[in-house]
Amino acid sequence: MNIAGGIKVDDPAIDLAIIGALISSLEDIAIPDQACFAGEVGLSGEIRSVNRIEQRIQEADKLGFQQIFISKYNTKGLDSERYNIKIQKVGKVEELLRLLFE
Repeated sequence: MNIAGGIKVDDPAIDLAIIGALISSLEDIAIPDQACFAGEVGLSGEIRSVNRIEQRIQEADKLGFQQIFISKYNTKGLDSERYNIKIQKVGKVEELLRLLFE
């Protein structure tokens, strides 16, 4: 994966965005403009939880995104009604594919 020059990414939460971009390219279908992602992806396609999920959701909400895709394992104690952003919970890459492109 080629990330823009000069940027070092060491946050595993970028995995889900990269998988979304790869699927988008393979299917030749654009990702919705107002979607963002925060999740780590395991080798078997499971979407793992990431740290500081509430801060990530809050920031995506402030930036005007309409939906954020997160791990379903990140939802314990999460008050999704508190945000103006739609929180899409996924457990496997297949679920991401279905929610993004159907």
